[in-house]
Formats: sequence, C-alpha cells, structure tokens
Amino acid sequence: VHFVESGGGSVQPGGSLSLSCLAYGTSARITAMGWYRQAPGKQRELVASIDATGRTTYADFVKGRFSLSGDNTRNSVYLQMNSLRVEDTAVYTCKAVARLADGFQWDTWGQGTQVTVSS
Repeated sequence: VHFVESGGGSVQPGGSLSLSCLAYGTSARITAMGWYRQAPGKQRELVASIDATGRTTYADFVKGRFSLSGDNTRNSVYLQMNSLRVEDTAVYTCKAVARLADGFQWDTWGQGTQVTVSS
C-alpha cells in the first residue's frame, strides 16, 4: 500500500488546518483508515479513524474540534482540524488497514506530516 498525504503545516492557536490521505497500489480491500499523531517524547496515539461502514472514532481530545470523512471508492480520508491548540503539535500519520480475501489483514502507515500550532 502506498500513500499520498497532504496538508498540515503551521498555524496559530485557534486556527484550522486539514489533512488528506489517499491509499493506493494494492489489490487488498482497505477496511479502515485514520490519522494518528506522535508528539516529541510521547507515544503515537489515535486521532480519528473511519471504517468501511463509515463509522468514525475520535480521540476525546479532538471531539468537537476535528472532523474525519472518507471516500471508500477512492480509499481516501480527509481530516478537518479546527480550534487547534499548541498541544495538537505533532507528526500526523495516516494509517490504512488492508485485508485480503482469506482474511489476512495488516496495518500500513504513511510517511507522516508535521502539524505545528504556535503563536
């Protein structure tokens, strides 16, 4: 699985950014996609994910501020991030869960994109 990640960058507190991720290059079925983040000195954590049914999961710290949408036909997801905080600063990485017909599935990761929130 290959990824095209775009978006991110720098913004002041209270501002907005968006992230896009496209997964391609596999005959496997993509059953879920999402964004994770990792700040310096911290573990990687889930930001938001969406499964093939369209069900979304959000981390508590982004509820009401971030919104994730997906397009199953294109294996893509779009994360709108509003009301950004300094503590949202991190490398954001896209993840896709790929599944073969025999049920074997695995996680694949994009290269990550930096989001910096500072005044």
